[in-house]
Amino acid sequence: MSEHFTLPSILLVGCGKMGGAMLEGWLRAGLAPSVIIDRHITELPAPHQVVRSIQDVPAGFTPDVVIVAVKPQKADPVLAELAQRFGQATLLSVMAGRTIASLHATCVQANPQANPLIIRSMPNTPCALGAGMSGLYAPPNATAEQKAHCDALLQAVGETVWVEEEGLIDSVAAISGSGPAYVFLLAELLEKAGVEQGLPPEVARKLARGTLYGAGCMLHTLPTDADELRRNVTSPGGTTAEALKIMMAPQAWPATTSAAIAAAVHRAKELAS
Repeated sequence: MSEHFTLPSILLVGCGKMGGAMLEGWLRAGLAPSVIIDRHITELPAPHQVVRSIQDVPAGFTPDVVIVAVKPQKADPVLAELAQRFGQATLLSVMAGRTIASLHATCVQANPQANPLIIRSMPNTPCALGAGMSGLYAPPNATAEQKAHCDALLQAVGETVWVEEEGLIDSVAAISGSGPAYVFLLAELLEKAGVEQGLPPEVARKLARGTLYGAGCMLHTLPTDADELRRNVTSPGGTTAEALKIMMAPQAWPATTSAAIAAAVHRAKELAS
């Protein structure tokens, strides 16, 4: 790992799928000496440390950012412990649903002297490859330095957008946070359909994945709107047009996609309560 640290130091609480994906990218990008709390990782490259609990964090360690990447339903005991030791920290939450007010209240309940500055974010698992897409929200009292630290961490593993209202983080979660799962489902379905049409499974798999990768590259690289790119592929009366008649029927993709995103946003709001 490079000796030149380009990122702030962190205390990462939770190193599952999302926390682990971000950590992979941060280690490559040059993370300042940090501590990771996880029960499964056995070692990390120096100068980083892995410990089993918050109580095991070295006494002299003061991170620039504390990142909470545990499941929302399991957050309260973690926050209560953090409030005792890191009650004044900049806390970056990557949990769906949990509002700043609810997170702050949990910290204060555990330690009345606690007053963390909480920034919410919603990254996604492509962060592991440096191709993440993260949305962030900071309350009005966040300093420029606190926002810059959080932005730098997530810029190191992909791209970032900031939203002006906290409630919009739920929409971010439904679109980009959960979005890779929708793409993976499409890959599954294309593979399955290819096999149904007589292609060998390995050929259907390669065609589906390669097509999604190429289309994604075009969307990422070209300034052209998605609907125009779609029309460019669709010759009148051709095979693509015939398939899109089914996919774009009012009760097909247009309705089910909107309903699916609305369901994800609704679930995020349920988690908040």
